Amino acid sequence: MSVPRETNLACPFFVPQEILNDGSWPHPSRLPLGAGWTGACVASGVEQQASDLHIQEFCNLGYATACPHLPPHRDWDAIRFSVSHTGRQQVTLSFVCELAHAPIEHGKLIFDLISEACLNANPEPRVLRLATSYLQAYRARTSVILPDNQCAETL
Repeated sequence: MSVPRETNLACPFFVPQEILNDGSWPHPSRLPLGAGWTGACVASGVEQQASDLHIQEFCNLGYATACPHLPPHRDWDAIRFSVSHTGRQQVTLSFVCELAHAPIEHGKLIFDLISEACLNANPEPRVLRLATSYLQAYRARTSVILPDNQCAETL
């Protein structure tokens, strides 16, 4: 089972748990959450551990329309993240929630690097959960702190 990779975005029903460095993906830093993750699925409304196949083919990617757990009616198909600002004490992430390849919702989340807390938490827990995972992967692969007002990376 293979999913086209041209629309790599995070599945909004995925609950990342731990970065997966097992060689499953040739370029894990290019994945939607900045790395491959183990985790669970909450598409059914109940958190269930995802199988290895689902982790690799669906959970780490959005627009997984072949996923058997994907609800037929949903708010979003995928969530896209990028780093829009870095500073010594804060990182700002931009996000876009998409449905049928169109933006439905967007915003910015500001994270304090000292407390590792989101300063303007999004009321939607799925966005915050995936953004926190994206930030964790970003910080794990970024060792240099850029001066204020420089964009470190956009995926």
